[in-house]
Amino acid sequence: MRKEISKAERSLGEMYGHGARLLGWWQVGANLIGACTVTSYFVFFDQVFSAIRVQNTFYVVGIMFPVLCVIAAGLMFAWQKDLVRFLRLEKQGKEPESDLRRIARKKILELPLISAMISLFNWFLAGITMAVHGMIADIKGDESFATELIEGIRVFAGCMIGGIVVAAIIFFITEAKCRQIWPFFFPRGGLARTTGVFRLNLRPRMLVVFVLASILPLVLMGVLSYNKARMMLVMNPEVVIQSLLYLTAFLLTVTLAVALILSRQFSTGIIDPVKKMEAAMARVESGDLSASVTVERNDELGVLAENFNRMTDGLRDRYRLRQALDLAKEVQQSLLPKTNPTFAGLDISGTSIYCDETGGDYFDFFRNDAAGARDYSVVIADVSEHGIPSALLMASTRAFLRQRASLAGGIDSVVTDVNRQLTRDVDDSGRFITLFFLQVNMDRRTLNWVRAGHDPAMLYDPVSDKFEELGGRGIALGLDNSWQYESQSYIGLMGGQIIVMSTDGIWEARNPQDQMFGKEALYRIIRRHAHETAVDIQETILSELRRFQQNLMPADDITLVVIKVEKEA
Repeated sequence: MRKEISKAERSLGEMYGHGARLLGWWQVGANLIGACTVTSYFVFFDQVFSAIRVQNTFYVVGIMFPVLCVIAAGLMFAWQKDLVRFLRLEKQGKEPESDLRRIARKKILELPLISAMISLFNWFLAGITMAVHGMIADIKGDESFATELIEGIRVFAGCMIGGIVVAAIIFFITEAKCRQIWPFFFPRGGLARTTGVFRLNLRPRMLVVFVLASILPLVLMGVLSYNKARMMLVMNPEVVIQSLLYLTAFLLTVTLAVALILSRQFSTGIIDPVKKMEAAMARVESGDLSASVTVERNDELGVLAENFNRMTDGLRDRYRLRQALDLAKEVQQSLLPKTNPTFAGLDISGTSIYCDETGGDYFDFFRNDAAGARDYSVVIADVSEHGIPSALLMASTRAFLRQRASLAGGIDSVVTDVNRQLTRDVDDSGRFITLFFLQVNMDRRTLNWVRAGHDPAMLYDPVSDKFEELGGRGIALGLDNSWQYESQSYIGLMGGQIIVMSTDGIWEARNPQDQMFGKEALYRIIRRHAHETAVDIQETILSELRRFQQNLMPADDITLVVIKVEKEA
């Protein structure tokens, strides 16, 4: 299972077969080294066996080890039948059943634990065999049965301690090798979400390594030193001390080897995923949102890798959405007037500021196509809510208005027909559009308007210093397709008068103290700056609004149109 092997180079079954053979040799080697180490300890250092039985002991171990290997192979063969069947179907290009796939995935995740448990079971059998063999061999000796039983328990305990260490090493090595093929069993991740499997999370993993590499050797050294000290009462102290030195060197060598193996497996299992995560995060930071991490663990680091991949997926979706919103904003901005119109006798300035990338506010200007006519129209509208849906509805409203306004009929007929069409489009959607349609006739010096649920426009006369609302009766567009709108009129338009049309995003704006800007503030600004141009009045209103909000992001779209009537030459 070389790291560079990919699924394109060989099938999943071949990858598993190649890895299983390597793991098999790893396990045989680890158990063989462990068996030699434990046997050497009892024969040469602890002197449980007499010198006469040394040869017989190695004969027993030599015969027992191949038998236990056969037992382990048989147990593993029986356990992995479903896994092998799944891999065979995969190699043949057939689709395995969902249950078989689920079982195979669980078994490949449990492979490290099963390998360690089979090894530990064999050590259990070996411990019982060696203990019974020792008791039977000395049954005619001078030692009592109780003494022989204690010696047998010591042999069994020593075998189990060695078996636990070897099983832990096999678990970590098998897990490290399995991480190279787990991603192919789980191409979409989900290792940590698989239920019913054993997981050795980081905290208990650290505890296992610490106990086996530090606590257990210290405990063993303390117990064995105590036993050697007791032997000084019945044996030559110099011989006991020399034996203790040999035993200490032996245990130190074994402990260092075990500590190095376990520590390396633990540190590599932590550092490598973190380095991969760090490299992927660096790619994301540089703008590469295609970066991902291969999920090859089923512990906390595996969960972290899956969360990272979901994060990058979310970032890609957000980036695509951002691109779409930018395009929508560009398209919507192109639907609004790019410059202020040049209507004879009028100074006009309009603008829209959206609180999102796209919005539902709308304003537009129309001119009578008749030669020499001074009949102008200004429309302002506000779609309910804001965002993409409101932007789409705003675009439809603009198209309907422009198409209908180019035909014959008064502005009341225009708004009525547009309402009839929009109601069909927004039926049952809950959305609606408020609109104010103003028509200015500079030849007759009159105003005509239709109010469709929108706030009235304001007419300010600087001579009388009075504000007048251009009100009227009318519901929002999209609510009732049978509604007949009526136009209102104003006669006697004078030079210097100012008409302000806006959406409620201005006077309903709030500051961090939750105070509302209000219409009175708007009146004061218009009154103080009535002598200025329409552009200056508009900029002053927006500037005062920004100062009032104290850099607080607006909660609603803002649209403002200022019309100043020029004095006759």
